[in-house]
Amino acid sequence: MAQGELDILAIQALLPHRYPFLLVDRILELDEATRIVGIKNVTANEEFFQGHFPGQPIMPGVLLLEVMAQVGGVLARKTAEGKGRPTVFLTGIEKAKFRRPVVPGDQLRVVVEVVRRKDPFWKMSGSILVESSLVCEAEMTAMVKSDVED
Repeated sequence: MAQGELDILAIQALLPHRYPFLLVDRILELDEATRIVGIKNVTANEEFFQGHFPGQPIMPGVLLLEVMAQVGGVLARKTAEGKGRPTVFLTGIEKAKFRRPVVPGDQLRVVVEVVRRKDPFWKMSGSILVESSLVCEAEMTAMVKSDVED
């Protein structure tokens, strides 16, 4: 693995999410406190495709936002390492836009950048691309809460 890459086991060590709600497969790049790039492979086996929509499977927009939030959570959690065992809580989504449907077989490239940070709050900007096509973008706010006070 290249420097900055995280596999699924490293991601599971950082995020509390588990099947069927862990939506990040790999981290490709990680510049702590500034930027992260993650991957989600969308397969026909995803449970949500059974009902969204039968005969025309489309990944729900709210799950695209969740993928983005989880990638941002890895960035915040990895940056906060050494400060107890922090938990990242999503506190807001703004300016969300969906540009095209995501379907089975797509690989989501999720890019999240820190816009501003004033502990414990983080403001991040995220985008999701399939190949070179923008499918989703949003701004997110999160709170990082440590179980141990500094």
